[in-house]
Amino acid sequence: MFCWFLSCTRRRLPNHLNSAFTTFTVSPIPPQDNLFSLKPQNPTNQLRTSPPLIPLQNLVDQYKKAQAQLARLPTSSHVSYSGSETREFLVSRYRDSCCSEDAKGLHLHIFKNGFANDLFLCNTLINIYVKNGYVVSARNLFDEMRERNLVTWACLISGYTQNGVPHEACALLKGMVSQGFCPNHYAFGSALQACQEWRPFGVKFGMQIHGLISKTQYAFDGVVCNALIAMYGNCQDSADDARRVFDQIHTKNLISWNSIISVYSQRGDAISAFELFSRMQQQGMGFISKPNEYTFGSLITAASSSVGSGLSLLRQVLTRVKKAGYLGDLYVGSALVSGLSRFGLNDYAKQVFEQMSVRNAVSMNGLMVGLVRQKRGEEAAEIFQGMRNSVDVNLDSYVILLSAFPEFTLLEDGKRKGTEVHAYVIRTGLIDIKHEIGNGLVNMYAKCGAIVDASSVFKLMVCKDSVSWNTMISGLDQNEHFEDAIISFCEMRRTGLMPSNFTLISTLSSCASLGWKMLGHQLHCEGTKLGLDLDVSVCNSLLAVYAETGCLAESEKVFYLMPEYDQVSWNSVIGAFADSEASVVEAVKYFINMMRAGWSLNRVSFIHILAAVSSLSLLQLSHQIHGLVLKNCVANDVAIENALLACYGKCGEIDGSEKIFSRMSERRDEVSWNSMISGYIHNELLSKAIDLVWFMMQRGQRLDCFTFATVLSACASVATLERGMEVHACAIRACLESDVVVGSALVDMYTKCGRIDYASRFFELMPMRNVYSWNSMVSGYARHGHGHKALELFSQMKSYGQPPDHVTFVGVLSACSHVGLVDEGFKHFRSMSEIYDLAPRVEHFSCMVDLLGRAGELKKIEDFINKMPMKPNTLIWRTVLGACCRANGRNTELGHRAAEMLLELEPQNAVNYVLLSNMYASGGKWEDVAKARMAMRKAEVKKEAGCSWVTMKDGVHVFVAGDKSHPEKELIYEELKQLNKKMRDAGYVPETRFALYDLELENKEELLSYHSEKLAVAFALTRKSRLPIRIMKNLRVCGDCHSAFKYISKIVGRQIVLRDSNRFHHFDDGKCSCGDYW
Repeated sequence: MFCWFLSCTRRRLPNHLNSAFTTFTVSPIPPQDNLFSLKPQNPTNQLRTSPPLIPLQNLVDQYKKAQAQLARLPTSSHVSYSGSETREFLVSRYRDSCCSEDAKGLHLHIFKNGFANDLFLCNTLINIYVKNGYVVSARNLFDEMRERNLVTWACLISGYTQNGVPHEACALLKGMVSQGFCPNHYAFGSALQACQEWRPFGVKFGMQIHGLISKTQYAFDGVVCNALIAMYGNCQDSADDARRVFDQIHTKNLISWNSIISVYSQRGDAISAFELFSRMQQQGMGFISKPNEYTFGSLITAASSSVGSGLSLLRQVLTRVKKAGYLGDLYVGSALVSGLSRFGLNDYAKQVFEQMSVRNAVSMNGLMVGLVRQKRGEEAAEIFQGMRNSVDVNLDSYVILLSAFPEFTLLEDGKRKGTEVHAYVIRTGLIDIKHEIGNGLVNMYAKCGAIVDASSVFKLMVCKDSVSWNTMISGLDQNEHFEDAIISFCEMRRTGLMPSNFTLISTLSSCASLGWKMLGHQLHCEGTKLGLDLDVSVCNSLLAVYAETGCLAESEKVFYLMPEYDQVSWNSVIGAFADSEASVVEAVKYFINMMRAGWSLNRVSFIHILAAVSSLSLLQLSHQIHGLVLKNCVANDVAIENALLACYGKCGEIDGSEKIFSRMSERRDEVSWNSMISGYIHNELLSKAIDLVWFMMQRGQRLDCFTFATVLSACASVATLERGMEVHACAIRACLESDVVVGSALVDMYTKCGRIDYASRFFELMPMRNVYSWNSMVSGYARHGHGHKALELFSQMKSYGQPPDHVTFVGVLSACSHVGLVDEGFKHFRSMSEIYDLAPRVEHFSCMVDLLGRAGELKKIEDFINKMPMKPNTLIWRTVLGACCRANGRNTELGHRAAEMLLELEPQNAVNYVLLSNMYASGGKWEDVAKARMAMRKAEVKKEAGCSWVTMKDGVHVFVAGDKSHPEKELIYEELKQLNKKMRDAGYVPETRFALYDLELENKEELLSYHSEKLAVAFALTRKSRLPIRIMKNLRVCGDCHSAFKYISKIVGRQIVLRDSNRFHHFDDGKCSCGDYW
């Protein structure tokens, strides 16, 4: 670029050192202070550390001192050449040369003909060397030159800049000033370009150069100022400096305007870019104000990055482009293709692409990027295939092509095509030239679900940058290899690479999925040390981690410390509190604050708040949220409709759910059906839920595992064995019997419906079990009184490598309680914290109180409660009161204390008054019984009526004590009379102590005879059958009925299965499965 001014000579400092022109050893310029390390032998080895800043005043003083020394030196005589004709030939021959062979030829001629001191020819040779990338040879020649002028320095500075060695260019400029030369505008321009490329240290050095320029005649030079604008514009924090330089230019040319418009365009500041363009049109004159292809390119880029008005601006620019005749220009066309694609206008982008007179890889790449963003991967691949032979495809084209394959409709097709490209880049060696291709392969395989292939590519990569690690960690996280993602993060840190916000976001996501609270804290500290805790996306990930690990206080603290919020931040904190039963109200408060802060609500906002409202069961608030949904025009979003279905179902307005469900029509998905079924079940409309399942099957709707699990759970809750078995048959037809979710639900259903034998058999046949499967079986055995079997299964569970959770120990402790294993119960209780690192919860303490109460250890109960790490709640006190009831009135002081606490905590719960009355009645304290019942009347609470029911072929038959409303009452009472006679003959004596009323003995016996469970069994015996009799009771069975059922089972020779509110009793041949320990 300097060929036309090579003959220019200015002030130069003579060098009296002996030159050794025939050697190529490096003799670096000795700087006066060693601020730069010059290594011309290895120009590609760029410095990693920032150079010390040059004090501006010292530099100016140094320059003035050198000028004074120059004035005292004698003037060097000009060199006379004997071979003037040879010299003229060399000048004319090599003046405009760009060939590497010419560099060798010229060098040889200079050496042979003795032109070693010819400044012009040496400058020409340096220029040829740097044009061909031989900066080491150029530097060797530079060091051996006896004299140098401004052109010599400018050529080599420019050469270092053009050949990607910006730190050497900056060091050479400093050496130039130190030698007493005042850089010209070309040297300044090249050095400033080097500063632009030498990140992050170049900007600091560029500011020092700017200070030096301000002391020279080039302070307002257009070329230098344009270079300063570009240098400052390249740094995001220095755009204001670039604008100040621009405003100081007296005569602005088109390059100046384009430079400053480009600065704002790169920053995404479309408003400033177009304001400057408008000023350019108003202030400019003639050719200066006429925009060229670079002007339009910058404006298109600015419009493309603008949010909101970007498309309108792009259309206006497109009109100007057409008017100016630049539509077919390569640079403008490429920018338009990219801009239109960014807005999803891929068809228009294709039209512009086809109208371009010349196309290149940039224009093709822009179109492909737009198609990939629109998830049209097949079309992007077709564009590449059609254009690869007509344009010079670059390496970026392959990177974009690889990103297109994960956007194929069928991922398997995308992976196959990606594998073909992988083979091609290996065969051609492209994978070794650009590490971005390796990054693209890792990304492609990860997004296609082939994470093993992605890991293989990553391991074979020679050069890994931060993008490589980010891609790998993100891929592992997205493919649910969470532990591997965290391991990769640790390996990245060991390499010395600094993690970016993207690295931390993916790692935090894996941490949240694993529920690793401590690691989440460590990553938080890491982000704080790196300054990434101020990044909004990182903070959002921290919110998710703390929410997933139950650290709501930390999550709230992170939210309050965030410097700024986005929509995701608000949604994250609302979702965190919505998922916590104890803090659901906070979710509503944050939702209201989000609206007050002026943020728009999206589908995620509504889904989270509807989940919170569902937990609160606030119907009025549900209507208000529904109104906001309609106002924001998102009522037809399937996810929001599903959330509304669930919300109305939980709030008891099943009619609202049915209206939404009917309007959804073809938009219904599996979640819609499941939400509707769950709503029916929640509102105790089991028949409607089952009917909806049949309807789904009739219309060919796919039933997933969650549908069956929901219905089976409902069947279990009301102990409807026949319905549950029907659902089981449907699951078999749907080929979902082997699914672990359905299997676990079936085990739970059969145990709760009294068929522990079916549950055990199905459990043994399950191909795969999870913790829910084991928990259902352990709890089932405990519920049916098979405590020893439950403990054996717990041991088997541990031997299979399945770690127990809190629910497991509820079942284990219940098993110990039902069979009276006090010592073993305490051993398992202690193992929770000592072995399994599980902190016992209130339900575990309740199980231990129940264990002691059933064993009659009332004194130990009081000691145990006093040592609890938490304050006893109603569950604990109710268990204590129940234990006192079973103790026949012993230790009424403890019972009285428990009753006081219960009535204080739950004064409107009738169960508390009933338990207190029963405790007094069991001890014969009838006055206290009367007082308890009086307190119950004053509190205006109503006791739940005890009832029993039995399911027959003609439906469910419900009975209450002394019930005479049944149509077959005469048969029932006759059967009961016969049973009583046979029982008395067999030795049955009514246990009148369970008649908790102050009556005569005969009246008590009569009262006990007509309990609801006895009426139910008498009714079942009126029907001819040899099948087991299954009776359900909503309250705990009384001791007299328990005794009577043992006699009845032996008399009639049939098994009786009784499920009360606590457990199952299997009566067979005069014995009960509980062993009378209940």
